[in-house]
Amino acid sequence: MDKLLRSISYIFHPLIMPLLGVIFYFSKSPRYIPLDIIQAKVISLFILTIILPILLYFLLKTIGIVNTINLKSTKERIYPLILNGIVILIVLQRILTPSQAIELYFFFIGILISNMACLILAILKFKASIHMIAISGVFMFFIALSIHFSININGTLALMSIIMGAIATSRLHLKAHTSIELIIGVFIGILPQLILVNYWL
Repeated sequence: MDKLLRSISYIFHPLIMPLLGVIFYFSKSPRYIPLDIIQAKVISLFILTIILPILLYFLLKTIGIVNTINLKSTKERIYPLILNGIVILIVLQRILTPSQAIELYFFFIGILISNMACLILAILKFKASIHMIAISGVFMFFIALSIHFSININGTLALMSIIMGAIATSRLHLKAHTSIELIIGVFIGILPQLILVNYWL
């Protein structure tokens, strides 16, 4: 059980969540989008939101700013969150524009807001759960898409709810967070997406 709960934190790592939201959007969108454009955006986002942050993490570890991938202290979180914010800004400027996919544009605006909120809390020495921020933000985006496209994704939402519970259990089991840190993480993930729905739904 310990290995299972530990593996959940890695399998559903926050880094993969934005790309998961993008892939889900392209798989459900009724709009015609050429396959080569979809592939180009997915590959670009994979490089910018997964590969680049991993490389930046190793750079920060090499120069002694972070010690582990878990970013156990609030101090360790500050520079990775700043760099992640810059990466998201690049995505918004170069990859996802409002004219091409307004839903994805505001999805990443929400991610940026959640990232900045987490950064502010880290500066204030409060460690909100980035895992819960990421999964709950994607969960809210899925709900909004189901309403926007009038599609039934109850099975997907049920699975996402189970995954959220599994991640929360994993983080508590590993003593990475307290219950309040998980709850605050959920709110930081959901609220920006919920508020921004008004601009595209």
